[in-house]
Amino acid sequence: MKRKAKTHEWHQRHVNDFYVRQASEQGWRARSAFKLLEIDERDRLFRPGMTVVDLGCAPGGWCQVATQRLQGKGRIIGLDLLEMTPLPHVEFIQGDFSEDSVLNQLQTRLAGSAVDLVISDMAPNISGVLVSDQARAYALAELALDFARQQLKPDGVFLIKVFQGEGFEPFMKEMRQVFRTVAARKPKASRDRSRETYLLARGLKAPGIIDPGTDLD
Repeated sequence: MKRKAKTHEWHQRHVNDFYVRQASEQGWRARSAFKLLEIDERDRLFRPGMTVVDLGCAPGGWCQVATQRLQGKGRIIGLDLLEMTPLPHVEFIQGDFSEDSVLNQLQTRLAGSAVDLVISDMAPNISGVLVSDQARAYALAELALDFARQQLKPDGVFLIKVFQGEGFEPFMKEMRQVFRTVAARKPKASRDRSRETYLLARGLKAPGIIDPGTDLD
C-alpha cells in the first residue's frame, strides 16, 4: 500500500506540475526543455551552424530546443540508451554511452570534426539506494567530461547535469582543471526538492594547465 500511495502521490504531482502542462501545451517532449531554454536565455549556448552533441537525449526535449535554436543550420547528434522518436535535423544513436562500441559509433559519426557544444542530461536508472545511485551518476558524468575534453573545440561549451552530494566536490575540482570557467545553474524548472544542478563550462585549457583559482559563479 505504501508503494502504491507513493506512486499515486508522484503521479498527482506530475500531472499538476506547471512545466509538465506547459510542455504539453507547447509541444515539448519533456519538461526538461524549459531547463535548457532558461540556461540558453542567460548564457547564449546556441548559434546557427554549430555542431551539438546531446548525451542522454531521450525523449528528445533538449534536441527540440537545439533544433529550434540552430534554425536548421548546423548538426545535432543525440545519444541515449532508450529509443527516441525521430526528430528532423537530429542524428540519433541508441546505445549505452559507457560502452566503447557506442562511443566509437559517435566518434565515427563525427569523423574527426570537433564539437561546439556538448550537453548532457544523463542520469542512471534510479535504484533508490542513494550511495549507489550517486556513484553511478558520477561515473556517467566522468565519461561525459572525458568526451568533452577530447571532442570540444578550444572555445567549446560543456553543459552537464550533476547531483549535489557525495562526489560533487571532486567532480567540480576536475571540471575546473579542464575548463577556464565553470558556473552552476539551477533553472526554475528544476524541482526545488531535486538535488540536481547544472554545471556550465567554457574554454578548454591546454593539456597540463591547472588553475585552481578559477571561480565558480
